[in-house]
Amino acid sequence: MREARRIVSLVPSVTEALFALGLGERVVGATDWCVHPAGAVEKLPRVGGTKDTDVAAVVALAPDLVLANREENTERTVRQLRAAGLAVRVDYPRTVAEGVALLADLAALGAPPEAWDAVVEPARRALAEALASRPAAPVRVFSPIWRDPWMAVSGDTYIHDLLVLCGGENPWAGAGRRYPIVTRAEVEAARPGVVLLPDEPYAFAEADRQELSAWDLPAARDGRIHLIDGTLVSWYGPRIPRAIETIRLLFSSAQCP
Repeated sequence: MREARRIVSLVPSVTEALFALGLGERVVGATDWCVHPAGAVEKLPRVGGTKDTDVAAVVALAPDLVLANREENTERTVRQLRAAGLAVRVDYPRTVAEGVALLADLAALGAPPEAWDAVVEPARRALAEALASRPAAPVRVFSPIWRDPWMAVSGDTYIHDLLVLCGGENPWAGAGRRYPIVTRAEVEAARPGVVLLPDEPYAFAEADRQELSAWDLPAARDGRIHLIDGTLVSWYGPRIPRAIETIRLLFSSAQCP
């Protein structure tokens, strides 16, 4: 990516990454969902949501680069922005390695050397260390993204890759859709040893943990149903090292049934 001076970010994790990389002063607009880093993004002009972006508001900000994501933003929004003459980069990281590569690409927009050392290199090291030390016996994991209906993740997702990288086995890796609908019976049949309940996009809470604790699951029997920060499993960027450390720790004491 060429060095950009006026950036509109339509992706919450990318907005956070830009600030972490010392490029926050170049961000001239963001979505309503861009809430990190707290204390730094509140005064940014807002351009609507990730799915219902106000194209006219983006154009009015006269950015020389708009950063979007294939899953989070709509094809129509991207098409309209490009038709208005704006440069739009659309990314789609589905692996942790791709998330680290995107972080480096963002740094290449003009991040200072100290930001490379403090943000990019730790993510690269965390990825390399996790790849070099994956356990021989992975633990089976259920990490839903929604309920009513319950929805798992397939192998074509960033979440899946992170789980596998950290020592997990995803029973729905080969599902025909990215977010397969699953029933209680199917989850019980999968026998997950760990359940992760993120607080986004669905805000799983203690009541959900208690409900799953009554299911016939090794994770319920062994007390390994965990409420977690949802950004750790779905936000690529400066959170990658902490995500790997946190998820690996949750998996470390469990054995694949």
